[in-house]
Amino acid sequence: MPLLNRRLFLGTGLAAAAIWPSLGSARAQTFDTDPFALGVASGCPTPDGVILWTRLIFPVEPVPLADPFAPIPEITISPMDVFWEVAEDEAFSRPVRSGIYRAVQDWGHSVHVAVTGLEADRWYFYRFRCGNAESRVGRTRTAPSVDATNDRFTFAFASCQQYEQGYYSAYRDMAQRDLDLVVHLGDYIYEVSYGAHLVRRHGNGWPPTLLGEYRDRHAQYKSDPDLQAAHANFPWLAVWDDHEVINNYANDDAPNVIGGDKFLRQRAAAYQAWYEHMPVPPLASRDFSNFKIYGRHGFGQLLDIAMLDTRQYRSAPLEGPDGPPQRTMLGDAQEAWVDATLDASKAKWTIIAQQTLLSERDTKAGNATGYNLDGWDGYRSARTRLLDSVRASGTANPLVIGGDLHAFYAADVKEDFANPESATLATEFVTGSITSDGPSQASIATALAENPHLKFASGREHGYAILSLSPQKAQADFVAVSDRKDPNASAAIFQSFAVLDGMAGVNRL
Repeated sequence: MPLLNRRLFLGTGLAAAAIWPSLGSARAQTFDTDPFALGVASGCPTPDGVILWTRLIFPVEPVPLADPFAPIPEITISPMDVFWEVAEDEAFSRPVRSGIYRAVQDWGHSVHVAVTGLEADRWYFYRFRCGNAESRVGRTRTAPSVDATNDRFTFAFASCQQYEQGYYSAYRDMAQRDLDLVVHLGDYIYEVSYGAHLVRRHGNGWPPTLLGEYRDRHAQYKSDPDLQAAHANFPWLAVWDDHEVINNYANDDAPNVIGGDKFLRQRAAAYQAWYEHMPVPPLASRDFSNFKIYGRHGFGQLLDIAMLDTRQYRSAPLEGPDGPPQRTMLGDAQEAWVDATLDASKAKWTIIAQQTLLSERDTKAGNATGYNLDGWDGYRSARTRLLDSVRASGTANPLVIGGDLHAFYAADVKEDFANPESATLATEFVTGSITSDGPSQASIATALAENPHLKFASGREHGYAILSLSPQKAQADFVAVSDRKDPNASAAIFQSFAVLDGMAGVNRL
């Protein structure tokens, strides 16, 4: 696949195979390469609608420069009219919604269509066309109505997909599953190149700092056919973690970046590139200095999902394990939103979807203690407030999901982690990485020995997790690929757990 987005190259010969309705005022463009090479996606489903996404890309035409160190000249590309269509069937014989979206250079020619007027809790098919080029067909599903007494819902959750360290066989397996939704918990791209036995490369290997560079990194990840298949087959919910910007950043603080204003410009560029490549609602403003991504997503009376942002608003990291009570992981506004959201939730199951392991994890054996200060163990007072909110809300069945650690975990979330006999407030499942290097088995053994509330942990596998919900039970399945370095790897469930209605805690199956 060519590198991206420096020059428009128009030509002839990319014939459209399907018969489309008249495009009316849509611009007649002719392409000799596929502008839909990054695929299609949908997300943020509601009972009457969904967000449809694609992004038009164009190949590079090399420009000889007298000075090889001179900046690449900016090429102006005209706005493009993209026709979109939603139908009840894959053949599009029963179309239900259609329109034209103008894709512009300021937004990287990304397309974010907010479709409404659909029926609740049903599958739809969608596609795009621009000029003589047409996209693949995507499939999406609306959410159940607010008062629906739905008796099942199944979703996958994933994180940490370092492109160089493995192939996306896990997504090929995911695309073939019977799912209603996919939840991505961050580290969708990596800004850094690292690790041994790399199977593919991040271009020149340099970390992005500018908007165009972040766009290219996202586009490289989106070019993977297995990732495209998982996007095309299900609606997604997504939040970021740190590698979408820079490793271990916290709010306006970033390691090895001099000057707060410089980093905030870099962070805004990264946030914009993330927006341009995710199926999230269209924005009216280009101000990415404060880009709100947390929110509640309801799926009938069975399920609420609260998606949290643990990066943008957190206090700066500490040298020791705790600090003043005002230190925060979520920020004051998001903490207040969590309180209100949990109070209002009447669903049978309430998912708190965040980036990492919420439960305490002592990483040193014996009397010594050690903690990951980039996670909730570095923000203990903030974790206490979150758990106080869970307790005070009286939420029926709180479940916490996370990623980040490149290992699978199942845990009882305790009222007091120092007292194994204290009440279990929630049940937690953390997915391993799609591809990113995992921890040593020695560190996993230490975590299990030192933290009795951690009921399962494994860092050997790479894959994702599935949660299947009914009114009586939640079942978590951990899925592993046979070999992340093998593009043809198989995948299978290697461990399952159950949580019973009204009985918080991990039950190993």
